[in-house]
Amino acid sequence: MKEISGVTVIGAGLAGCEGAWQLARRGIPVTLYEMRPVKNTPAHHTDHFAELVCSNSLRAAGITNAVGLLKEEMRRLGSLIMECADACRLPAGEALAVDRQGFSQMVTERILAHPLIEVRREEVCRLPEEGITLLASGPLTSPALAGFLQELNGSEDLYFYDAAAPLIAVESLDQTKGFWASRYDKGEKDYFNCPLSKEEYQQFYEALIEAQVTPAREFEKEKFFEGCMPVEVLARRGPKTLLFGTMKPVGLTDPRDGRRPYAVIQLRQDDRALTLMNMVGFQTRLTRPEQKRVFRLIPALANAEFVRYGMVHRNTFLNSPCLLEADGRLKAKRNVFAAGQMTGVEGYVESAASGLVMGINTALAYEGKETAIFPPDTAIGSLLNYIVTAEPKHFQPMNVNFGLMPPLESAPKDKKLKNQMMADRALKSLADYLSQVE
Repeated sequence: MKEISGVTVIGAGLAGCEGAWQLARRGIPVTLYEMRPVKNTPAHHTDHFAELVCSNSLRAAGITNAVGLLKEEMRRLGSLIMECADACRLPAGEALAVDRQGFSQMVTERILAHPLIEVRREEVCRLPEEGITLLASGPLTSPALAGFLQELNGSEDLYFYDAAAPLIAVESLDQTKGFWASRYDKGEKDYFNCPLSKEEYQQFYEALIEAQVTPAREFEKEKFFEGCMPVEVLARRGPKTLLFGTMKPVGLTDPRDGRRPYAVIQLRQDDRALTLMNMVGFQTRLTRPEQKRVFRLIPALANAEFVRYGMVHRNTFLNSPCLLEADGRLKAKRNVFAAGQMTGVEGYVESAASGLVMGINTALAYEGKETAIFPPDTAIGSLLNYIVTAEPKHFQPMNVNFGLMPPLESAPKDKKLKNQMMADRALKSLADYLSQVE
């Protein structure tokens, strides 16, 4: 790859775009490499930047939830991803869901229009020798670059599996056998709920655990992240596992009979035009014919048209506690910073947050200044602190959560109040930190 002035950013996913934006808004020239569409991945469907592969939800919106707090911190740090997400918001109760096509298109247009960002559509097979680099090639890093990273870091175990849920055409739903509602009637009726009786659930469950799945390749061992566990893998843990998880009926009343269903599958709006619905929590590795057969056992989905099937793909990530410094740079190559899901943060928001911080740190390193370590009592600081301090032997990708943050000195028993206090502390700590470093 050609040596360039400025900072090199590898990967135009959520982390790479956010990092490139943070660099450019600080007046630093960026060359952003993205291999699509020259070389595609098994999971992406477009050549847009920041494409949302698995779901269109950025999860909880309120700051009493850790990911909601993380989003608010990102807004206060000037996040491009949050600006575009807020502009493309869809109805989703207490969650932030976006029109996935509109969102990725907006991010792409903003990046392409910035005068300090040069985009190169080509595969990067190895890291540059000179200059500052932000590595954000993502969980679907190409085999060539992944091989280079394995050689560089002396590690051979850099992958786990991730799974995506199917998308269904709204017009194919049987709306006489389902109902629109949000759990506990919070917010608008943003979810289409597909209820099942005990007998219907039992039939569905037995078909699910016996269905044919797409096998892993011989040289790959299966290693799923708990938060993206395929629904059939969860189901095999026991017949009631789904009833306490992705198919739980609590907080929902079927208006047709005024009773709580035995089990429920929720579908969430996936595009602004309300033509597509995402099967919430139904990531799967079932074969395509089996997805049709099994999921159409759900009464409201008997004639479902699958616009996109669920899938499973190999995701690459670094053993960050061994390989990264506290400021996000590679120990083996200190002119390279790493960001996004490949560092072991899990989730769209977490990936973008990582890119934001590493964009700031690559800018500081480029200018010869001291890099930033955000306070551990902030959501953004606690998450990045975790990935470099976790126990390396059992390191797994992590979503942001309040458990990563230092406990309150005197915590109330009320969980919501405690979370509010932790959020207030985090936002004050972030404000104090920014006033000091600026």
